[in-house]
Amino acid sequence: MEMNEEVYTLDGTVDRHGQPAIRGRTGTWVSGILLLVNQGLATLAFFGVGVNLVLFLTRVLGQDSAAAANNVSKWTGTVYIFSLLGAFLSDSYWGRYKTCAIFQAVFVVGLVLLSISTTLFLLKPSGCGDEETPCGSHSAFHIVFFYLAIYLVALGNGGYQPNIATFGADQFDEEDPKEGHSKIAFFSYFYLALNLGSLFSNTILGYFEDQGMWALGFWASTASAVGALVLFLIGTPRYRHFEPKGNPLSRFCQVLVASTRKWKVERTQGEEDLFEVDNKESAMNGDRKILHTDGFRFLDKAAIITPKDYAKKGKKIYGRNPWRLCTVTQVEEVKCILRLLPIWLCTILYSVVFTQMASLFVEQGAAMKTKISNFNIPAAGMSSFDILSVAAFIFLYRLVLDPVVARIKSKPKGLTELQRMGVGLVIAILAMVAAGVVEVLRLKDAKKECPNCVNASSLSIFWQVPQYMLIGASEVFMYVGQLEFFNGQAPDGLKSFGSALCMTSISLGNYVSSLLVSIVMRISTRDDMPGWIPGNLNKGHLDRFFFMLAALTTADLVVYIICAKWYKYIKFEGRKGADDNSDDGQAEAAAAVEHRV
Repeated sequence: MEMNEEVYTLDGTVDRHGQPAIRGRTGTWVSGILLLVNQGLATLAFFGVGVNLVLFLTRVLGQDSAAAANNVSKWTGTVYIFSLLGAFLSDSYWGRYKTCAIFQAVFVVGLVLLSISTTLFLLKPSGCGDEETPCGSHSAFHIVFFYLAIYLVALGNGGYQPNIATFGADQFDEEDPKEGHSKIAFFSYFYLALNLGSLFSNTILGYFEDQGMWALGFWASTASAVGALVLFLIGTPRYRHFEPKGNPLSRFCQVLVASTRKWKVERTQGEEDLFEVDNKESAMNGDRKILHTDGFRFLDKAAIITPKDYAKKGKKIYGRNPWRLCTVTQVEEVKCILRLLPIWLCTILYSVVFTQMASLFVEQGAAMKTKISNFNIPAAGMSSFDILSVAAFIFLYRLVLDPVVARIKSKPKGLTELQRMGVGLVIAILAMVAAGVVEVLRLKDAKKECPNCVNASSLSIFWQVPQYMLIGASEVFMYVGQLEFFNGQAPDGLKSFGSALCMTSISLGNYVSSLLVSIVMRISTRDDMPGWIPGNLNKGHLDRFFFMLAALTTADLVVYIICAKWYKYIKFEGRKGADDNSDDGQAEAAAAVEHRV
């Protein structure tokens, strides 16, 4: 038993003291489950604010529907823009643990300020903020204080999100077959924890906020965020860590500068003239070498060895000049990011579809029949069906679909990440068609019974269930696939950046959604027509907007298929000793980490 406890990890992770991580005492599902619960509580806190924010802006701050939808899209987009900041600090300087702790603290501060501003300033007169009692006007100071609070929430959650996903994956040694399988499963359970965390927000908190009890909802979110931070800190002794690799921008610039300076240099057909450090030096840096690939051949010039690449003083030769000679791994890092960008761009339009759940789906639901007997169903609470769909399809995919496809293909894995993302786009198209059909039926009932009433329709809100269920199914294929794809295809020094790409696609999706709403309203508004998405949806054509999104996503799918066929997967050179638990492999892993420390 003692021998098993002293087995070191082979992926170069260290413990909190900077010593080689011992497999039996650090990481694995003990740390992973702590981080999954942390993610669930933090998500509960975030969606306690975000899920009903569009209604808060209309009922408490008095904004119209289009302005509220745009502001929610901008705020949600900003959350994910901050994920790039968090990923940069994590990969370059702070490491994932420190970055997660700091941004979670900022998240808590933002929620405290939001709860205070809502309790003391915004809910005036007392009891306002429900569907029937709008609040009064607010001073500029109160508005500024509110926006400061929610953007601190955006900063804290945005900087934390990409790092917690990658930090959780760090707890599993991918060089070990058993832990490597657990690492792949972690991303599915991570997304499940994210959705289950929002389930309470979308149901219980959503109901209380819909009834005007905004202060209670925001204080409950604050308590959940505090609990998440405390739980995260409790796991400190158990976590495994990767040390930050330094600023990736300088490494990228070195490749671009070196290849430009050698633009006249011709290379031979083979790879013998390309520079790479030896295995020992690579292991000491904690990095895996990336194998050379064809494509972007101009960048290969940065790794061609020439007499001018080493600094000289007299007859003495010093170390290589990194701005003239780069390693093959360094060049392949740049190629990797360039190959990821087209795939990433194709995911943005999917995020436009996804963001409709937090804005136009909610407004559509609020304009439908929401009462069953004396119970009023909050429109935002319908996203619970999305969460249930995510949970169901995660288990359906992992336990049924993936094994069946793997057996048919006679391979260890079923669908590749790129194939899963393509399936997600197809399901998203169906979701937009379903939402458009529901809106056609809603308008038909509204015109029959009360064409001039504001948001009146006899169509039950439960007609929205199919569109929410389809969005949930598409998320399992698209977003879980993205998390695995970008994390797996990112170089060792850019793992958090890989997760941030997934988050940033959601960000740009929100901004594009906001832009599309503005353009559609500008074009469709006439003297005798209030536009497709007016304050009174009964006088608009929200169905046309949903059908337009379906058409745009179909075009995006075609482009995505072309990009996916062109993409070349990154190939790492495995560490020595990674395929077995030999004493030599363990000793080399430990020695490499000790050298770094």
